[in-house]
Amino acid sequence: MLHGIWDDPERYKDTYWARFEGRYFAGDGAKLDDDGYFWLLGRVDDVMNVSGHRISTTEVESALVSHPTVAEAAVVGATDAMTGQAIIAYVTLRSGNEPDRDHAEMLRAHVATEIGAIARPKTIIFTPDLPKTRSGKIMRRLLRDVAEGRTLGDTTTLADATVVEEIRTRAAAAPQEE
Repeated sequence: MLHGIWDDPERYKDTYWARFEGRYFAGDGAKLDDDGYFWLLGRVDDVMNVSGHRISTTEVESALVSHPTVAEAAVVGATDAMTGQAIIAYVTLRSGNEPDRDHAEMLRAHVATEIGAIARPKTIIFTPDLPKTRSGKIMRRLLRDVAEGRTLGDTTTLADATVVEEIRTRAAAAPQEE
């Protein structure tokens, strides 16, 4: 927990202590289920607005990795003329699974079953790895750049910079849900 913000105690109070009276709020979300278990939802500001529905990227990622063929997944939102934002999923499959159109459709259906039809990814991009920093944190900013077709930002902190070019190549060829 922070003790303050240098030279700006009011900003510290407003940012971390004003949202919920008497409670520190760092921006992470969770929910408590009927059985008393906490479910971490990730950053509250890391949500997509799909047709007016706020969908957590973490929730979609969790649904994807709950499928037995998925080793790892990262989800971002991309601008979409029809829905406001489209769900773009980057998925690494466990060995022995084929990254094809049928597999993508199976994963979309799995997400729809787990969360609801509104959370079905528009595009699933199969990739052998995800862009990570040397400490293992996924660089979602780069995945958003790929999804939006933007020039990539700084990649100097990546453990393996070649993975981003591989993802860009695969994204250009990835089938989209119709």
